[in-house]
Amino acid sequence: MGKLCELIELSSKVQGQLFTALNLTATQGGTYGGIETLKGRLLPWLGNTFLASGANVSQDTSLSLMKESIDKDREMSELKSKHDEDVLRLEVELNATMGELKDTHTQLNDSQAELTKTKTETGGDMLASEEEICILRADLRIARDDAARYRRQLNVIGDFEREIDRLRSEVNILRSEKEIEQDCLIRVRSRSPSPIRRRSPSPIRLRSLSPIRLRSPSPIRLRSPSPLRRSFSPTRADLTNSIRHSRLVARFNDLYAVDRLDMQDRLRRYVDDDEMVKRIIFISVCESFHVAKMAYRSFRLRARKFLSPIHRGPISLEDTVSDYIVRNLDLYDVEKSVDDVIRSMNVNPKISFPPECEFALLSPFIREVCRVAYEMQALEPSLDIPLATDGELMSEVKYRRSYDSEFTAPLVAFHVWPALMEDNSVLIKGECTTRRGALSSPRRSPSPNRSLLGSTSRSSLRSRSRSLSPRRRLY
Repeated sequence: MGKLCELIELSSKVQGQLFTALNLTATQGGTYGGIETLKGRLLPWLGNTFLASGANVSQDTSLSLMKESIDKDREMSELKSKHDEDVLRLEVELNATMGELKDTHTQLNDSQAELTKTKTETGGDMLASEEEICILRADLRIARDDAARYRRQLNVIGDFEREIDRLRSEVNILRSEKEIEQDCLIRVRSRSPSPIRRRSPSPIRLRSLSPIRLRSPSPIRLRSPSPLRRSFSPTRADLTNSIRHSRLVARFNDLYAVDRLDMQDRLRRYVDDDEMVKRIIFISVCESFHVAKMAYRSFRLRARKFLSPIHRGPISLEDTVSDYIVRNLDLYDVEKSVDDVIRSMNVNPKISFPPECEFALLSPFIREVCRVAYEMQALEPSLDIPLATDGELMSEVKYRRSYDSEFTAPLVAFHVWPALMEDNSVLIKGECTTRRGALSSPRRSPSPNRSLLGSTSRSSLRSRSRSLSPRRRLY
């Protein structure tokens, strides 16, 4: 009953809306608008009491409604089937897309893994290649240094061979002179009467003259040939002096032209200031000469002390000591001199070095300079470098100006290379840089401890050494 009542309420609402529409249509349709339709269809329906149960709709209305319902059902079925087909097709496409997405994701993961593996292998290869490149560069530098050292050794060997040839020729000459002197001496002895033969009267007289006979031949055997031996038998130091002189001068030039430039290139990797690089090299050379001279004097004193008790013969003691030093130049302890030079450079207030490096980087260069300086002291006369200070007056005799100098400046700003002196005369000019307003003040302020250490060590060295000769001046 409730549902039937609801249907009645709905039908009454629909009827009310239909009557409202009919009224509005009849009103707006004019005098005769819609009258025929009302007369032919609505009035008979109203006359037959439209609420009756036997009331039916017209045939036209029922057919049109059935047709519309059938069409709508067909459209609905078509739309449903089409929708189902679309859903199935989309599901198939979705499943295929999901499979492709999974395959793509798997390929992406594999590609990332391969990329990571390749990147790791490439990084390892790059690191290994960089290490190999560094090792090869170090080997190349070592090979170049060895080649330069071997080249120098070949030059030295060539000088030694020429010196040996010369010494052999001189030995042959000396042997021939010795044979001539022996022949002359035999002839003189055969012609001169012997004092023993003239004085042989009695045994008592022979006994009284025996001391005279023992002493009389001694002047003839030892002292009479001394002028000849002195004049015709020079020592090895005298024979090789000129050869050693030319070789050391050439080596000093090579130190300036080759080794100095190589050391400048090495120092510029750690020191940006070019002036500081040149100062470091110049001070290392000066300190090397100073230490080598001190070592030579110490070795000469020890050699004189060693040879003085056993010295015999016509050659003087000083010549014997010089000859001994020349024959034993390899006894020079160059490593100790290198350590002394580096120690002196560490307390020098004019130069500085980065904290991550040390002056031991200059050890090969210092070693060569010490050897050259030590052998220069064994020459006669010896070779030395002059005293040099910043801010001194430029000397055209001792130095030439560098390319970056102010050629009108009279004062020396800093020195690049020392001059080489022989008997207070310039043998090879040095190099310096002149600038206006050059001062002699140090560029680095020394600490009190370091300055005290440097002054005490230098004063102690000077106090222990001999008094300086006027020809040899210390730096």
